[in-house]
Amino acid sequence: MLLELILRWLHVLGACVLLGTGAGIAFFMLMAHRTRDAKIIHHTAKIVVLADYIFTASAVIVQPVTGIWLASVVGWELTSPWVMLSLGLYIAIGCLWVPVVFMQKTMRDLAGEAAQNNAPLPAQYYRLFWRWFGFGIPAFIMVLAIVWLMVARPPLW
Repeated sequence: MLLELILRWLHVLGACVLLGTGAGIAFFMLMAHRTRDAKIIHHTAKIVVLADYIFTASAVIVQPVTGIWLASVVGWELTSPWVMLSLGLYIAIGCLWVPVVFMQKTMRDLAGEAAQNNAPLPAQYYRLFWRWFGFGIPAFIMVLAIVWLMVARPPLW
């Protein structure tokens, strides 16, 4: 019983970290981008990349470990529709998140070069920002869907 409680807490905590870090990163990058100031964007992107490595990457590891362990303790079948859909969405989010990390690093570097040279942000930065934004929207929606699936555990089929 105590193990189940600890696993549930860790799993929910991991979900909060993923959701919160994702929302925070998106907010701060968007606010920095709106300034069009290379120095502000560079500084913000440095922090965003670090936050992704510390918080998001940690939660990415914690979630499947605690989720699978919790399922085995509670007796949920990993082949349950809601579990399978959650895992599928989780993999899809990962397929969006990995390129996003590289996009953030490139945006950070492009903004850093522009700031150092006292130059405007290059067109590549803007193209990358909108691609980053486009990857983030479906990923965020999928995270919300997984949280709903975890709470509701609906009989899907």
